[in-house]
Parts: sequence; structure tokens; C-alpha cells
Amino acid sequence: MKYKALAAAIALASVNAYALEGTIVNGLEEPVAGASVKAAGLPKGVITDEKGRFDIPGEIDELHITAPGYSHKTLHLHEYNQQGLVIKLLPTVIEQVDVIGLPIHASVIESALPVTVLHGEDLRRQQAATLGDSLERLPGVTTNFHGNVASTPVIRGLSGPRVLITQNSLDVSDVSRVGPDHAVASEVSTAQQIEVLRGPATLFYGSGAIGGVVNVVDQRVPTDPETRGEFLVSRDTVNNQNLASFNATTGTENAAFYVDGFWRDADDYDVPVAPEDEHEEEHSEDGHDKGEHSEEKTVANSAEESNGFTLGASYLLDNGYIGIAAEQFNREYGIPGHSHGEEEGGEKESDEEEQVFADLEQKRYQLQSEFTIDSSWLRAINARAAYTDYTHSEIENGNAATMFSNQTSELRLDLFHQELQHWKGGFNFHYKHSEVGTDGEEAFTPPSEAETFAFAVME
Repeated sequence: MKYKALAAAIALASVNAYALEGTIVNGLEEPVAGASVKAAGLPKGVITDEKGRFDIPGEIDELHITAPGYSHKTLHLHEYNQQGLVIKLLPTVIEQVDVIGLPIHASVIESALPVTVLHGEDLRRQQAATLGDSLERLPGVTTNFHGNVASTPVIRGLSGPRVLITQNSLDVSDVSRVGPDHAVASEVSTAQQIEVLRGPATLFYGSGAIGGVVNVVDQRVPTDPETRGEFLVSRDTVNNQNLASFNATTGTENAAFYVDGFWRDADDYDVPVAPEDEHEEEHSEDGHDKGEHSEEKTVANSAEESNGFTLGASYLLDNGYIGIAAEQFNREYGIPGHSHGEEEGGEKESDEEEQVFADLEQKRYQLQSEFTIDSSWLRAINARAAYTDYTHSEIENGNAATMFSNQTSELRLDLFHQELQHWKGGFNFHYKHSEVGTDGEEAFTPPSEAETFAFAVME
């Protein structure tokens, strides 16, 4: 009886030790070393050795292979003989970037949907203090440039509530779409990539984002324990802007940790000509005006100061992960053109004008998980949830003249079924509840409460 139990234990161990083995080669049948091989739905991947070989434990149905200088490859293993698996990669000069904002895995090249991704060195070269200014060089995207402090993206001529801005596929939940002088509560310097989705891809985010969706992606909920990080220190002379930011990920076999932070400080920015000439009209006999022109060549009230940090942690399993993250975001910035001069009888009582500035604060908590399921009909379950507490005050004479607030709870749940007659897809459930409040002198929009439910089938 003991021998039978021992034999059963050995057999069970051999099943659990099952590994998919293969080799990555190029078009000349040469091994590709350093390629990343990852099973769909699993947080941990492997790197090929100098002979292009890899092995991944567990029952695997789909592989994603990437390597510098080669096209991204997706492999459905039921279509291949898994004995002595040899995978060939084709060379390419185009960087392959996975699109996080789409519920079904695809890279920029694989996706037939109109998606643009700003990533890597391109992102670092083009990043600016605001999201709109960071994206203005992308095709079909401009910015509503509001004094270098509150610029938001304009996609195909549409802006405001017609362009949804998300953080890791969940609504950023600020009030940037209420007015052009409201900044987006998302930081570019700590982001991994920024995705711009247009056309049918926006239907995954509801019927309101007819212009497009801008998805800011970071690793605040880490998906692997690899130790990596980056830091950035820069200075702009046009506004004496100083910026310092960093992000880092590390972990152990079953735990991963993430931290990021940034600090930015800038003065009023310089322009080639005086932006606001003080002009006292003095009509001469010939009808021409005489006036005094200011020599000040800076945009008044365009300074800003912002800072923030994020902490995240995940628990890693063989079939997925679950993680949480917490963010604190603060920003204080002037609002150009929003100063109020006191006048009486058509004459100014004082040469000093009141400077209006905005004080923005946001706390955001996020939960994210992805699990593969060994079921006859269910393949994977992905979940994303967030709670955001946002406040925004416009300060005049040291007092909060107008106040905005937004408390939002959101949940996205994806259920992916097993492949059925070569159809691959799943079901999506989306819930969002938001309470937006306004109070003060310029509270033009009434307080509102919205609750949204959505159900979708993706194939």
C-alpha cells in the first residue's frame, strides 16, 4: 500500500512539473537569445538562453513572444505540435508595444483598431507638464493649450466630455472636462505609456467618448517581481521649471512592490512678445490711437507647483496575481487670464490685479487582478476597481471662491471563455458611480450624481 502511495505521489509530482519547452529562432534558423516568452494570463514570464531555449511550467494555451528587433508573436498552442516546439520570429524596425486599454490582448501592429501609443524614449522626449501638451505631436491630436498649466487633449476636433481620460483603463475622475482651466489629475513623468484610442475601440468605455479615449498606463499595481526602475531630472529655462521623478519595482517570488514619486516647480513662462499690452486709448485728431505698451514678456499667473507619490503591492500566484495601490496627487497652479481687476466708474482703483489660482488634491485607490481558470468553459478572470476622492478649489484673495469635488467608484470585470470553434473572447461588466459637486461664485454646473451599468460581449 505504501509503494502505491509513493508511486501516486511521484506521478502527481511529474504532472505538476510539466513544462512547455521550445526554441526561438530567426529567419536564418539562428537562436534568439534574450527573447521574452510569457503565457497569457500569467504574471511571470521567462527569458530565452543563449541557445534560444525556454521552458514554462503548467498547462498553457497561448504564448506571447517579444524580442528587440523582431515582430511580436502570439501563439495558440493547440494549432502546433508541442513536441520540440520551434518558434520563428520575423525582423522588424517597428517597436512592438502591447495595448493595455483593450480587453483582448493585442499589440499596436496586431490591432485592427485605430490605436496610437506613446511609449519609451518617445514618451520621455515629448512629455510636458500637462497631458494635452504631451500628446499634441500625435496624429489627430491637438491641445487646448491653457497657459501651459491646464492643457487637455483634443482628438479629431473634439474635447471636453467627448474625450475620456483614464488611468490604467479606469476613469481618472477629475473635473478637467468641466472647464478648459481645469488640469488633468494624472502625471506623465511617472507613466509607462500613453494610449490614444479612437473609433470602435472607445465603445469599451461607454457611449460618451465619441472623440476618443486617452489611457495613461503605469505599473502602480506590479505584475511581476523583476527589479527595475528609472529616474528623471530636468530643467526648462523658459519657465525655470525643475522636475524630478522616479519609479521602481521589485519583489520576491510571491510578492511585488512598486513606488513612484514626482516633484515639479515652475515660474511664469517667457514669451517672445508682451502677452498683454496695457493700452490706454488716446484718440488723436486723425483717429489714430496712442498708448503705452508693457515691456513685460511673461505670461502672468502661469506658475505651478505639483507633487505626488504612489505605493503599490501585489501577491503573485502561479495562475495570476492580485494587487492594490494608493496615490496622493497635489497640484497648485495659476490660471492665466483669470485675474480680476476692481473697477469703479470705468477706472481701476489699483494697478494691482487679483491673482486667481487653483489648488487641486486627489487620493486614488486601485485594485487589480488577473487569474487564469482551469474550467471547461472559463479561461480567465480580470478585474479592475478604483475609488477616487478629488477636490479642486479656485483661490481668490486667499479664500476658496469656487470649489469642485468628485467622488467616484468604478469596477470593470472581464470573463474570458475557452476558445469555441476558433472564436476567442468573453464578457465584460462595467459599473461606475460618481458624485460631482460644485459650490461658490462660479459654480455654473449644478451638483450631479450618476450611476452607470454596462454589459458587453467581445469576440
